[in-house]
Amino acid sequence: MSQLQGKKIAVIGASRGVGRAVTRRVLNEGAEVLAIARGRDGLSQLQASLPKLEVFALDATSEDAPDSLFGVMTPDVVVMSLGAIPPTRPVQDLSWPDFSVNWSTDVKASFLFCKAALQQRLPEGARIILISSGAAVGGSPISGGYAGAKRMQLFLAEYCQREADRLGLDLVFYGLAPARIMPETELGKAAVEGYARYLGMNAADFVEGMTDRQSPEDVADAVVNLAAGARREASAFLVNARGLAAV
Repeated sequence: MSQLQGKKIAVIGASRGVGRAVTRRVLNEGAEVLAIARGRDGLSQLQASLPKLEVFALDATSEDAPDSLFGVMTPDVVVMSLGAIPPTRPVQDLSWPDFSVNWSTDVKASFLFCKAALQQRLPEGARIILISSGAAVGGSPISGGYAGAKRMQLFLAEYCQREADRLGLDLVFYGLAPARIMPETELGKAAVEGYARYLGMNAADFVEGMTDRQSPEDVADAVVNLAAGARREASAFLVNARGLAAV
């Protein structure tokens, strides 16, 4: 029997990309899953393909988002897989709203839910997994503040784990960074097209040159590993086609 059997799992950003893959995987593992996204259309499409799935439309960046979610489910695991698609232009071509979009979306939502967890809004043993990006380690020079925002998610997992331990709370925080661009996702497609255009090359050739490229399903496997396994010493991990490695 799966270690996730009967667990309550909230997947935020479930309607596309990695979030969709995670939702399918944890549902297949026997978890009770609440799929969360801002748009109702994407959730309806997902629910149509997964009849056992419960869905909830929510803007995770709103200040009352944790209250809204926890009024519907008290999850054992929260997976934060939401995120804005960053710009794919050089710094000098960006406005401040363009540059900071991932801070006001990805980081803000992660902050709100991690803060709520530390305020003892989740059951003992709960785990919070923040989906970051390999850009947090290697940078992303035509994506504005994206790399910095994704690095902040890794820092946030570390900071919150230290605080949970200091307060004696039975909570586990992880940051998980897919190491490579995933062209099969909306975010990955935008990145491939942007970098290919910037480098003056064909998008297919750009993808061909990528090594150790993980799939959304590989990331979903890593989420299950972190959600179900024994607590690990590190708080931040990279995942590629070969598996997990501490950052």
